[in-house]
Amino acid sequence: MSEKKNKKSSEDSKIDEALESSRRDFLKKVGIVGAASVTGAAAVYSGYRYEKSKSTGDTIKVLTEDNRLVEIPKDQVKDYKPGLKVLQTRGREGINGKRWVMVIDLSRCRNARKCVNACQGAHYLRPYEYHINTLVMQESVNTPAYYMPKTCQHCDNPPCVSVCPVDATFKRQDGIVLIDNERCIGCRFCMAACPYSARMFHWQEPLSKEADKGKEYNIELNVPQKKGTISKCLFSADRLREDVLPYCVSACPNGVFYFGDENENAVTNGTTKETVSLSELLEKNGAYRLMAELGTKPRVYYLPPKNRLFKFEKGAETDYKETT
Repeated sequence: MSEKKNKKSSEDSKIDEALESSRRDFLKKVGIVGAASVTGAAAVYSGYRYEKSKSTGDTIKVLTEDNRLVEIPKDQVKDYKPGLKVLQTRGREGINGKRWVMVIDLSRCRNARKCVNACQGAHYLRPYEYHINTLVMQESVNTPAYYMPKTCQHCDNPPCVSVCPVDATFKRQDGIVLIDNERCIGCRFCMAACPYSARMFHWQEPLSKEADKGKEYNIELNVPQKKGTISKCLFSADRLREDVLPYCVSACPNGVFYFGDENENAVTNGTTKETVSLSELLEKNGAYRLMAELGTKPRVYYLPPKNRLFKFEKGAETDYKETT
């Protein structure tokens, strides 16, 4: 009796190991750190993700949301589009187990503004509307000027959240601060409370008003937008949901941005795709946070503009040309 029990336990362990191995292989393929496009990548089926490359016969292997590997008939596969309730719920909860963080290397910024353009394109912003912008900074008359990309700082102690009277702006468990324009009443208290001037008010009807008619509101993309509401940098929460680096991080041609998970102590450079230790990157380069003395606890770190790759050029945003 004891031998049979031990044999069964051993077989169960082997099955568990096989399932865990399959889960790890899958996560490696769709992971944000060092991710690359893979033939037969993951697709969505009723909240599940499956790999076509692992299809056998008339069934498809599926990795469920609770990390079980199961098989489903091919004829049951269909596209899954989450409704407003699902989008709102997962958008407020965030991605379990993650604590997103950004590092900006000021020595690499030449004001190419590719980050700005990518963000504006994703959120249908006008040329004068910004979720991220680059500022000209200069410590004193005796030091050279430099460019500084400025986003929402996604503070761990965000004053914007505490002043919102309708819970339209909120802090997620994964570190991201978002705005729900289905709840926003346009009071602009959050704009007044933000010490980083990281929010904008939609005075006009959005550019995509006609094109977005009938679309479900995606709180992680903040589209469709609404006149009379607030928007800001979202850390590209919609891209993170798909295990892809943020729009600004991917678009930068000069390796200015690192992005990753603080819990894993790893960040990936958007240009070189190199993954490095977050703690070492911050410690070795004298990283700092904007106005840390305010106690807002930003999740965006800056590396000082030392050993600059480019000479500061005023008006570089109009003169810049990509080189190969």
